[in-house]
Amino acid sequence: MPNERVTGDHNGAADRLEGNERLYRMFVKDLVLQCNIGAYAHERLAPQPVRFNVDLHVREPAVPLNDDLRNVLSYDEITAGIKRLIGRGHINLVETLAEEIASLCLADPRALHVRVSVEKLAVEPNATSVGVEIERRRRRHPAVAELFPLAFESTAALQRGRRDGGN
Repeated sequence: MPNERVTGDHNGAADRLEGNERLYRMFVKDLVLQCNIGAYAHERLAPQPVRFNVDLHVREPAVPLNDDLRNVLSYDEITAGIKRLIGRGHINLVETLAEEIASLCLADPRALHVRVSVEKLAVEPNATSVGVEIERRRRRHPAVAELFPLAFESTAALQRGRRDGGN
């Protein structure tokens, strides 16, 4: 790829970027929610506190932010998504939940890399927590239209109108 460069952060994560593209980190730290989770029978009796940490590397938009929430990946979307996932019902494994959270994050085409930790806080009396941490990366670069859907919305509507016999 022409003008391709590799950019890393202080954690050593690197992503391939084009031209003047830049990354920013978006994170959710120490979100604690009651969760129905666990493979053992006693863990099915009641919800337990679970701590979530999510760290995302996100492409900065090519357009100005204009102080508009639609131009960024919002941490509210991530926390709401986690709440939806745990609201679906009992989950046996923290690994399953971590994978689902990573998939949720990478569903946004601006997200390139995610680190997710899921920790049970009340399982082992001799430990602060037990759990897992995973890292996942986007496999391909998203198209410009995926990164900025609002910019292409009117063009797509026009093309649909032509296909449907409209002007």
